Parts: sequence; C-alpha cells; structure tokens
Amino acid sequence: MRRRLITGAVVAGGAALLVASPAGAQEVSSEPTTQAILDNLWVMIAGILVLFMQAGFALVEAGLTRGKNVANIMMKNLMDLCAGVLAFYVIGYSIAYGESGNSFIGWGNWFLDFASPTEFGAAPSADHLTIGTNFFFQVAFAATAATIVSGAMAERTKFKSYFIYSFVITALIYPIVVHWTWGGGWLAQREFPFSDFAGSTIVHSVGGWAALMGALILGPRLGKYTKDGKPRAILGHSIPLVMLGTVILFVGWFGFNPGSELAADLFVMDIAVITLLSAAAGGLTAMLTIWLKSGKPDVGMTCNGVLAGLVSITAGCGAFYNWAGIVVGAIGGILVVFSVEFFEKVVKVDDPVGAISVHGVCGAWGTLAIGIFAAKDDAFLGREDAGLIYGGGFDQLLTQIIMVGAVFLFVTITAGALFMAIKATVGLRVTPEEEIEGLDVLEHGSPGYAGDSLAGFSLDDLVTAGPSTSTKSEV
Repeated sequence: MRRRLITGAVVAGGAALLVASPAGAQEVSSEPTTQAILDNLWVMIAGILVLFMQAGFALVEAGLTRGKNVANIMMKNLMDLCAGVLAFYVIGYSIAYGESGNSFIGWGNWFLDFASPTEFGAAPSADHLTIGTNFFFQVAFAATAATIVSGAMAERTKFKSYFIYSFVITALIYPIVVHWTWGGGWLAQREFPFSDFAGSTIVHSVGGWAALMGALILGPRLGKYTKDGKPRAILGHSIPLVMLGTVILFVGWFGFNPGSELAADLFVMDIAVITLLSAAAGGLTAMLTIWLKSGKPDVGMTCNGVLAGLVSITAGCGAFYNWAGIVVGAIGGILVVFSVEFFEKVVKVDDPVGAISVHGVCGAWGTLAIGIFAAKDDAFLGREDAGLIYGGGFDQLLTQIIMVGAVFLFVTITAGALFMAIKATVGLRVTPEEEIEGLDVLEHGSPGYAGDSLAGFSLDDLVTAGPSTSTKSEV
C-alpha cells in the first residue's frame, strides 16, 4: 500500500516527502503512463482552485472591514499572490524541498534548478509528478499562508510594510515549516511521524500565528476599545461580499484537500465528501452557538464557522471516517465563536476578520484531532488505527502536540521578529489621520468605491468638453 511504503521511507530517512502520494504509484519510466498524465492534470486543476481562493480571501476580508479600505484589501491579496509566487520560485521551494540541507532546512536547487524539472520522476517525493506540477500546486499553498495575515492587520497597516512581510513569509518562514514536514525533515523522521494531510498546521496555523503577531505588534484600530478596555463593534460594510467570498473559499477547498492526494484516483472523492461534511457541520454549529450567545444567527460568524470546519478537517481528511469529520468540523465551528471572543475581549487583539481563530486555533485543533480520531493510514501515519479512540495509544497524539507547539513557537518568534524589525525601520502602521480617512486614496490613489467623477458639473461643462461631444439638443 503506497501510504505504508512512503512512511517507511521517511522513517528510514531515505525520502523527502511532499504530501500524500497516489495509490498504486507507478514505476518511473522514460515514457509517462496515462495515469501519470492524469495525475499531473488533476494536480494542476487543483492548484488552480487553490489559487482562486485568493479571490475568496479578498472578498471576505473586504466585506468584514469598512468600505474606505476596500482597494487596500484587494491590493494586499493580489500582492500576496504576486510576491509569493516569485519568492517561492527563487528561494522558498528550495528551502522546502531542496536536495541539500538537513532536517531543519532544505538547501540548493535555487530557481527550480533540479536535474529534470519537466520530466516525470523528477519530483522529490512523487515519481508520477513533475517538478513543475509540484511547484505550481505548492506555490498556491504558500500564497494562502501569506494572505491569511492580511485580514488580521486590515485597516491600519502600511502597504509597503505588508509587502515586505508577504515576501519574507513565502521565501523563508513557511518553507522551513514545510521542510520539517512535507519535505521530509525532523517531524517526518520521528518514530511516529507527523500527520497533516493538506495543511491545517503547515499552511493555516502558520498564517494564523503570523496574523496573531502582526495584530499584536500593530495594535488595535482607532476606536476599537473604549477607555475602560471594552471592545466596540466596528461593522464591516458588505455581508454579501463576505458570503460570496466564503462560497469561493468553500469551492476552492476541493482543490486544497482532494488535490493533496496528488493523484487522480478514487480516494479523491472520499476526501471531497469528508471536506463537504465538515464544512457544513462547522457552519451549523457556529450559527447555533452565536445564536444562543447573542440571540441572533449572525451571518459573518456563521461564515467563519464554515471556514473553521474546512480548516479543522484539512489535516485529517485522509485519516478520518466521515462521522469523525463531522465531529471535528462541528467542534471547529463552536471553537471559533469562543476563540474570537477570547482574543477580542481577553487578549485585546483586534482581528477584524477572525483570522487568528479560524486559521490558527482551528488549524491546531484539526491537527491534534488526528491523534484522537485517525483510523486510516494517510501516507504519513504508517499504520491503521493510530487514533486514541481506536486503541492507538498516545504516541500519535504526542507527535501532533509536538508539531503544533513547535510550529507555534517558530512562527510567533520569527514573525514577531520580522514585524518588530519592519516597525523599527520603514514603519508598520499608518498615521491616525490616514487611518481615519481610509487607506484607499492615500495608499493607492483611488477609492475602492468611486462616485461619479463628473458629478457637480453643469450641462454646459459636459457638452462642450470636446469636438466629439454630443450637442445640448442631442443630450
């Protein structure tokens, strides 16, 4: 079984892992098989779905913030993608999967300089994929980790400072975590290796913990807290954008999780089904929880519940039965409601979109849940029934705890140092006057929602503006 074979190779220290490889992976040959071609096409399509998630993140963040900062939100999400692709191409992919290096960091093969980057069998962990296919899929994940931070730092961050952060996380911070795990590093070499099928911790918690440090160092938005420390509600300007963005992310997740199978096989559908069930459970329990707490079924929190269910199942979608996926997603939906309240009221962190809770907290929960509910060998576990409730003992849960803790410490320290360095040099936050006015015009030269630029002109001004302009009678 390919899942046992791959994990055995990791334990022996002889292979560098990416993510779960396909069932029945074929032998490397000079001529690609039909299955190998289908695998590469499916992974490319899955990568496209993950890239499209950038639009979902942008819409959710824009909808949950004020209209005077919409253009700024859109530009940050676009630059997460543009900067992230280039940073991951130049250095990030090499740190994650470079053939030199050690168990902490990869090295070499800069600019995708592998021996045969376009040939089958060239990929470091999947002999049925090309380096190009691997890079295309993995760079979409890197951009996702970076863009999570945007919402937590919304409405008060200098664009140039955010641009610097975006480049560094995709070039260095995220790739090191990938090397520890999917790249065959120290977490993959334990007696009981880590399990994180599609990145609850590797992708989402990295973004969530970086968001925590960014929001902490940046400070809350003006007016978020009263003089006695009580939080004020700063309403977003468009629930329809939030809903549309959530649905786009929901659809994109079927590239995120099923695509991480790295193969066009029947297991893809199993992963898609459990992803769907967990998201639905998360949305339902978040709605019920906020309804009981506030007396109203809040739309924004329900959308965050859907996302919480998706993040929670991302790690275990290859290891759980469907019922466990529903339970994990449902707990994620409840957890996100209380987590948002905890960070806002107790820690006093202003996170306009709930990114820390959705991605950091629920990402950690989904990763830990593998040590409890894992029943299938997902290519990392190396055995069936690894979960605590199936008699697997505490061994896998301990590994998952170590993984969550190590990533939390590494990201909070490195991201915190990065944001402090930016704050001490180019500056991190806009002036109070700029924050009150909004970032769209001051940072980007035009508003996100522009009125009619000709409003206020007289009819004479409009019809005599040029030789091709209509006459008054024609008007």
